[in-house]
Amino acid sequence: MPRRDPEADHLLTPENSALILIDYQPPQIYTVRSMPTGDLIGNVVALARTARRFGLPIVLSTVNVETGVNEETVPQLRGELSGIPSIDRTSINSWEDREFVDAVKATGRRKLIIGALWTEACLLFPTLDALREGYEVYPVVDALGGTTVESHRSSLARVHQAGAQLTTWNSVACELQRDWARRETVQDFVKTAKEQGDAWGWYLTFTES
Repeated sequence: MPRRDPEADHLLTPENSALILIDYQPPQIYTVRSMPTGDLIGNVVALARTARRFGLPIVLSTVNVETGVNEETVPQLRGELSGIPSIDRTSINSWEDREFVDAVKATGRRKLIIGALWTEACLLFPTLDALREGYEVYPVVDALGGTTVESHRSSLARVHQAGAQLTTWNSVACELQRDWARRETVQDFVKTAKEQGDAWGWYLTFTES
């Protein structure tokens, strides 16, 4: 079957999507209580690898690094994003930072796959603003975390009610790949799953042994 127009497709494709990553820094990572720290890091790393291997534009942002308050993006994730500049802000809502918004607009993409910490602030606020400006926003729920389970869940409910389309890192990967016949990306698709291990990559490793 012929491939649908990848730029006009209503589903995510490598040609119509961008990845936005906000505030994956030590203070945010280690105060998350809605999921285990190791799972959170592993999932956002898998998400970043997926985006890079499918050639998506990536916007990375931090908060309060230049002021000396916070450290940079955690090394596990920063190491996957070589060559991608980090946009530092003082605003809790990244959509209120002109450099950040300009970088998002410069991708030329209207489908924004987004991960941010915490869910109740740095994910919630820019998601609501981007939706208001006509973007489609896809929060990656297993790469997000809140300071409590309640704050995480209530924030996801709020963005979902506003029109955000909740997803997971593995769903993003499958949506971008879409067809096993697209041989040019199958190897990297499978490699990411193996590296992450928990979703279904463990099975691939098991069957090779």
